Amino acid sequence: MSDTSGARAVTLSDVAARAGVSISTASKALNDRGDVSAATRAKVRAIAEELAFTPNAMARGLLAGRTGTVGLLTSDLEGRFMIPILMGAEDAFGAGRINVFLCDARGDAIREQHHLRELLSRRVDGIIVVGRQTDPRPSLGQEIPVPVVYAYAPSDDPRDLSLTPDNYAGGRLAIEHLLACGRRRIAHISGEPSYAAAQDRLAGARAALAAAGLELVGEPMLSEWTEHWGRDAAALLLQRHPDIDAVFCGSDQIARGVLDSARDLGRVVPDDLAVIGYDNWEVLATNARPELTSIDANLQQLGRQAALRVFDAIDGVDTGEGTHHLPVRLVIRGSTIARR
Repeated sequence: MSDTSGARAVTLSDVAARAGVSISTASKALNDRGDVSAATRAKVRAIAEELAFTPNAMARGLLAGRTGTVGLLTSDLEGRFMIPILMGAEDAFGAGRINVFLCDARGDAIREQHHLRELLSRRVDGIIVVGRQTDPRPSLGQEIPVPVVYAYAPSDDPRDLSLTPDNYAGGRLAIEHLLACGRRRIAHISGEPSYAAAQDRLAGARAALAAAGLELVGEPMLSEWTEHWGRDAAALLLQRHPDIDAVFCGSDQIARGVLDSARDLGRVVPDDLAVIGYDNWEVLATNARPELTSIDANLQQLGRQAALRVFDAIDGVDTGEGTHHLPVRLVIRGSTIARR
């Protein structure tokens, strides 16, 4: 181990340069976070030891002026979307490594400003803002003295960094799955037409159908994100278009209602009618009869990525700006493919 007496303190930049990695990667390797390979982690730690980059030096180089706290500002504390995002963020933060201040603005702008002032007074190192829907939300502004990442609901300011699920791709994915199952007469029932999520999923669905030379049967039926609406809409849809062979639903709640009406009207799912939902809300999807195929928005991964972007920004890495649409995935169950 080298003798550093009388020399300047070894910095994180020194370790990164010797290891041939970025400062961000070196920080992640030394702090057990981020997507760093075991080999890179071992190499960085070995070089840190060789250069006598001790935990105390690390604290001086990495954490000077920091509090080890992150604010999580949400409008959806009791809702379906906040919990998996929080779980993903906590996974990235690491148990006991970062303290999280969780503030619920309940959709109120004045309350949100109060919470923001409180978080800044506690000198948090960064803030994650989580919305209740994927419509753009007002930016907190460019004068915030710490990094801010918007999750689920993107900021309306393109200078901010926002992470949101790719609902357009989700709509395409749902239809492509139904087409792969041999369905050709596909209808669509979804929720609030004013929601960006409803419109994006519909646009993706129409694009996938157009690529196959098809279009939706009937006009898309958009109203509420409820099982009740799913039941009513499906009953009307099956009376008007009894030859439909699939329904793409804008949410799992709607899809549960569609399953109810299909059963009441003697349609066997998935033999006569395939049904696919959206959100992969497991308590609904796995307790449906049959279990519900759904599009998963990967919200836990979204929360993890938001936390990692905050870490990068804290470490001085340029995390970029604008809205980034993260991948969604298909979860296949018995409502589209019969289980044998």
